[in-house]
Amino acid sequence: MAEDAVLGTVLSDELRGRRIDFEEVPLVDLAALLDGSDPQGVAREVAEACERVGFLYVVGHGVPGALTEAAFAQARALFDLPLETKERWHIRRSAAHRGYIPLYEENTDPAGTADRKEAFDLGRDLGPEDPDVLVGKPLHGPNTWPEPALLPDFRPTIEAYEAEMQRLARDLLRAFALGLELPERWFDDKVDRPLSNLRLLHYPPQAGRVERREMGCGAHSDYGCLTILAQDEVGGLQLLNSAGDWVDAPPVAGAFVVNIGDQMARWTNDRFKATQHRVVNVSGRERYSLPFFFDPNYDTRVEALPSCLAPGETPRHAPVLAGEWLAQRLSATFAYRQQPGA
Repeated sequence: MAEDAVLGTVLSDELRGRRIDFEEVPLVDLAALLDGSDPQGVAREVAEACERVGFLYVVGHGVPGALTEAAFAQARALFDLPLETKERWHIRRSAAHRGYIPLYEENTDPAGTADRKEAFDLGRDLGPEDPDVLVGKPLHGPNTWPEPALLPDFRPTIEAYEAEMQRLARDLLRAFALGLELPERWFDDKVDRPLSNLRLLHYPPQAGRVERREMGCGAHSDYGCLTILAQDEVGGLQLLNSAGDWVDAPPVAGAFVVNIGDQMARWTNDRFKATQHRVVNVSGRERYSLPFFFDPNYDTRVEALPSCLAPGETPRHAPVLAGEWLAQRLSATFAYRQQPGA
């Protein structure tokens, strides 16, 4: 065990991440993709980062900094509410997996970790007349929204931020397609009704002995296509590099962290890496982050792209239906989904 910078906090050696220069996780400017001046050049940088690391920082993304800060402010306001108020919106009350997630409800590494975090999950807000809702397709339905009397600016701010995340995710998929030598819009019809999820996260500070069995978020790879993460200045994100070392991915002002999920790794036959990562918050401060998970349509069949298979090479993964894969992963990590009748 080693003593961390915060007085009184002792961090298990296996939870300590090596400090890195930003160059170890590449930083890519997306401006030339968005303005059309050099999409191929940006795509090459993005693809190289996805192949080598599975993580990258992106700047020049077009998301207003003031909007991101406003979304963080709404997340802080929500998590500052009394627990009994937040429990009214518990995710178990939603048929579409939306709402409040208390401490230890989700364990991303169920074999060895209890996740010390609380969250609030939102998706595409679908009414009862939506065709996928009408047929009872899993994970489709309305959001759970806090009452306007409690948080009057919450819904408009979060909806505006989520719309920007939807746009940025589709721009990144254009870069992915070009980097994989596919038509630029190849992914469009696979994500026109995506299983997207905006998550607001709060990590309370930890003190005393901090070990793997109780940490901010256990080691895992994300389940879907790609993730766009806004993290505050506190830090705590760590990723597992190709040498098997845990390294810190510190906040970079104005940048989002983008990482590859399991389904994109399957599509590319592991050419793009779904990298294990975790959160260890021993800053002594509250930590907030805003991950946006962008996953394919429920009925999209995800299988190795021919362009990612060498002649005679066999796919490393069996085909999966995107929505079924996601539902299985959620059921493996959320306690409420493991209860009878869930």
